[in-house]
Amino acid sequence: MKIAQVAVEKASFRFDKLFDYRIPEAFLDRVLPGAPVIVPFGRSDQPRQAMVFAVYETDAPDGRLKSLLLAPSETPLLNPELLALAAWLKEKTLCTYYDAVKSILPAGIHSRVAQFYSLGACAEDEEAASGLSGALAPQAVAYLRRAKKPVEEAKLLDALGLSDAAALEPLVASGVLSKNADAVRRIGDETAQMVRICAPPDGKPPKLTPKQQKVLQLLESAGTATPRELCYFAGVTKNVLKNLEAKGMVAFYEKEVYRTPYRADGASCTQPVALTGGQQRAYEGIRALLGGGGAAALLFGVTGSGKTAVFLRLIGDVVAAGKTAIVMVPEIALTPQAIERFMSCFGERVAVIHSGLSMGERLDEFKRIQNGKASIVIGTRSAVFAPLSNIGLIILDEEQESSYKSESAPRYHARDVAKFRCKTHGAVLLLASATPSVETYYAAERGVYKLFTLIERYGGAKLPQVTIVDMKDELESGNRGAYSRRLVRELAENLEHGEQSIVLINRRGFHTNVSCAECGEVAKCPHCSIALTYHRANDSLMCHYCGYLQDPFRKCPHCGSDYIKYAGLGTQRAEDELRALFPNARILRMDADTTMAKFAHDRAFQAFASGEYDILVGTQMVAKGLDFPNVTLVGVLGTDQSLYASDFRAYERTFSLLTQVIGRCGRGDKAGRAVLQTKTPENRVLQLAAEQDYPGFYSEELETRRILLYPPFCDVCVVSFAGAEEAQTLQAARVFYDALKEAALQRYTDLPLRVLGPVPNQVYRVMGKFRYKIIIKSRDVRRFRALLVETAGKAAAHPAARGVNIGVDIGGDTSI
Repeated sequence: MKIAQVAVEKASFRFDKLFDYRIPEAFLDRVLPGAPVIVPFGRSDQPRQAMVFAVYETDAPDGRLKSLLLAPSETPLLNPELLALAAWLKEKTLCTYYDAVKSILPAGIHSRVAQFYSLGACAEDEEAASGLSGALAPQAVAYLRRAKKPVEEAKLLDALGLSDAAALEPLVASGVLSKNADAVRRIGDETAQMVRICAPPDGKPPKLTPKQQKVLQLLESAGTATPRELCYFAGVTKNVLKNLEAKGMVAFYEKEVYRTPYRADGASCTQPVALTGGQQRAYEGIRALLGGGGAAALLFGVTGSGKTAVFLRLIGDVVAAGKTAIVMVPEIALTPQAIERFMSCFGERVAVIHSGLSMGERLDEFKRIQNGKASIVIGTRSAVFAPLSNIGLIILDEEQESSYKSESAPRYHARDVAKFRCKTHGAVLLLASATPSVETYYAAERGVYKLFTLIERYGGAKLPQVTIVDMKDELESGNRGAYSRRLVRELAENLEHGEQSIVLINRRGFHTNVSCAECGEVAKCPHCSIALTYHRANDSLMCHYCGYLQDPFRKCPHCGSDYIKYAGLGTQRAEDELRALFPNARILRMDADTTMAKFAHDRAFQAFASGEYDILVGTQMVAKGLDFPNVTLVGVLGTDQSLYASDFRAYERTFSLLTQVIGRCGRGDKAGRAVLQTKTPENRVLQLAAEQDYPGFYSEELETRRILLYPPFCDVCVVSFAGAEEAQTLQAARVFYDALKEAALQRYTDLPLRVLGPVPNQVYRVMGKFRYKIIIKSRDVRRFRALLVETAGKAAAHPAARGVNIGVDIGGDTSI
């Protein structure tokens, strides 16, 4: 008897494990490790999706074991390496097995379980059928006879005008209808109709017309073609093809095609990318690590130093050696330029994975990679799971970006997953940034990573000259606008010289605060503890957490006053003021509101690059990784917003953002300038960012982290609690704290721990749920994770935790 060990969807974390199921004789050839199956689960034996992790044979199986219901796929979806990665994700991030599986596979490849109805054994007995449920039985029988195949429950109910499947149960019980569960893939394959030649029937070719002969000649040279291609190139109608089919000379068939929005032009790098002396030294040093059994390196280079050129040369070497590569960028906004450069060099060997693609496109890119038709994968965080074999190199560009950390289960960091895969494949992990995370640079300093540096900009370009403007002085001089007089002068100069500018304001909307001028009542979201933002585009107040919308206040709902005060600065207001200052300027705004459409990023950046706009104003999506040679000015508004956030990484993130956006200008032949607007010009982080002095920032930040005990001197775990009742949520957090304290003092005395909380989150209510957190400082080792699993299990079983969601995030954001 063969047994499958499977991970089952929607299994609670407390009881999650690999469950044993018997493999029916009919499925023996289909049930392999990595294959999806459908299993009966729980007391009610509800069909659920599952993934096979292992198959073993036993002579004495447990008689209580249930059998698999379905095995929908003929081939495994996960190879042994990706199955091992799923098991590692469960242990590392404290998620369930199936959550790990879902993170690796594209959403469209998963099946759903559906009920299908067909005609039963008693369907021909019209007298029996008519006696059941009035006219319902004859209607159902007639519909299924016309369908000639099983019909999904929802479709049958709709055809019969029913809202509840319970009405069909008497027909099933009497044998008029038959009901069976089946697996339906959420996204089907895309196919195209093709035509191919067949051998002449009876070995004797029939008499053919000249047009039919022309079609066969085309097929003999091409092998196969679509009907449209044959009709076009042979100058015939489809009837000619149909007649050939009737004579047995051709056959129509369906061929799977891949949905991809990116078309390679077939170009390839005929000449190696030219490198400067610094790039050549970095390239040679990293190349020496390839094929050495696995290594990690940091490529630290100033903005505009040409890190991408080094990537291209390294990937060329990897592909030439018969291996594969992954290149990750932190945001969708960065992919258009990256895709263009890599596809122009490597053509159709490049696959793209990011959330801007449709589910069908992501599914087909996954299959193209899995089938070996792509050897280079470019994308955002999820690209790290690409089903490549024989990986030689994984690159994380802008490795410090927080978007590489998943905020939902499994709460993994792409850098950690990349390390696991590189270790498995003996590959090189290359981290790259002008502003690496403190933890990464610390590891490079200590020799954990090999360190390579690029200290000069490519082509001899100079770093921008930066001016810090004190906005308190602007207020005292009567300037209440968003733009300082200095920035206005610089923008005017750029417009006069035909040069482009970028303005960064990392808040969307028009006004970020709406309040009553008399009583101070602030317009807040009824579901979240956050102020609503006014959006002029739709004349609405919007919550940026849950999406709640309402009309603007005309009167204060608290005191009835007509004096409503609008304040704060967002991208819409920044754009409006620019248009008032420069009526003839061509201004492009980019934020979450203007880039919702598919490929909006691509179109916007292409338009700006081609010179259709003079000024680009936007959020952080305009700040990183982009290369526009005609941009010579960058202005930063609202610098202080991120500088004084409550997370311990606030200074690091602000320094990185400012350094990156300043680095967008002066990348061509023309010198660049930047203007930083702030109310705290004395802040050391701003001064270091203006000087592009990462080593200076790193040494100061490292000392602060050492004193306050933050990474890299410890690991931080955030345990979150969310529930509809505030008192109950806080009680659940206290139960967790007490269980943690008890276990630490009795069974984990070897672990150094510092525990803060429980305390409310910075935004303590989101979508109607109250949120508390406990912050734990320790070391991310197996013993610590065992303590967390034990504590979370005990807390979840407590009555106080009923209805409270408990999440454990190692390396999470402490400000959430």
